[in-house]
Amino acid sequence: MEIIKVTGSKKEYIDLLLLADEQEDMVDKYLERGEMFVLNDNGVKAECVVTKESNGIYELKNIAVQPDCQRKGYGKALIKFLFSFYPDFRTILVGTGNSPVTLNFYKSCGFTESHRIRNFLLTIMTIQYIKMGNSLLT
Repeated sequence: MEIIKVTGSKKEYIDLLLLADEQEDMVDKYLERGEMFVLNDNGVKAECVVTKESNGIYELKNIAVQPDCQRKGYGKALIKFLFSFYPDFRTILVGTGNSPVTLNFYKSCGFTESHRIRNFLLTIMTIQYIKMGNSLLT
């Protein structure tokens, strides 16, 4: 299994991103300004896009796992990779729907619910780490 940063031809991977965000025009708004990562394990199994919002604050705009590869640890592996890829992060944000399965996934990765946007069916999750030497504490 390897995770690679995609620096060109990001649209080549749009089909998988559209599983998580069904509106291509919305994906286009963050795709070019974001950093894309692809998890390859004998083929692309998962991918994500992350944007830098300000110093130490990042947003996970999209994470998607091939349907037949879900619940096999690929999503968690990708998120764990992000924690080490962005050593300056203080907060990683993710906006997600209110599905219990999705919320439980993010909670199992260390995210906590920040707030909900009424009448929008969106929950904002955050993960904040305090760096203490080489260890991370939530």
